[in-house]
Amino acid sequence: MSRLERNWQYAEQYPTETDAQVRARRLSLELGVEPVSRAIAAQLSGLVAATATTAICELGTGVGVSGLALLRYAPEATLTSIEIEAEHLRQARTVFADAGIAQSRLRLIEGDAAQVLPRLNLEAYDLTVIDADPERLLDYFETALQIVRPGGTIVVPNAFAHGRVPDPAARDTVTRNLRDLLATVGDSTAIAPVLSPAGDGLLTVTRLNG
Repeated sequence: MSRLERNWQYAEQYPTETDAQVRARRLSLELGVEPVSRAIAAQLSGLVAATATTAICELGTGVGVSGLALLRYAPEATLTSIEIEAEHLRQARTVFADAGIAQSRLRLIEGDAAQVLPRLNLEAYDLTVIDADPERLLDYFETALQIVRPGGTIVVPNAFAHGRVPDPAARDTVTRNLRDLLATVGDSTAIAPVLSPAGDGLLTVTRLNG
């Protein structure tokens, strides 16, 4: 194992999680829903805390693993989360309730993010997390730039597509979409991108003022 691999492994194992997060992660795996890694969950928690985020939008609720991370250190924050699978959303409601998250802080929407996202208020969110259908990533990102406020942030977990993005031989649609997104944000003067190797990759893009 190389030094970089040891560093990555240590960083993945380092974060602690609440009992509610542990239970949600176990449930997610039981249902075959791939949750964000512990390291990415910790980065989401830290990002919310560091930026004093109060309004969060999430595409892809799953059963609430990332949602619990987003709300972990932000008792005043509210979460709007969109999920197309009714059973996953039902499980998420239970997960949030068991974790003691007040319903007044949650707006859980069952539906297709491609249809719901354009109906959300413009520049209304401090943070938007895109963890939905990766084949629609570019459309999601374009709309997310409109609903996040200037100075706000868009986060894309799984930015390496299970290691395919760095592999020149990988040419599938999802991989191409991620490469296109990375190239676009890398060239833009209106946003500040950061690509982290945490988990399966985490792209963090901040919309600059002006």
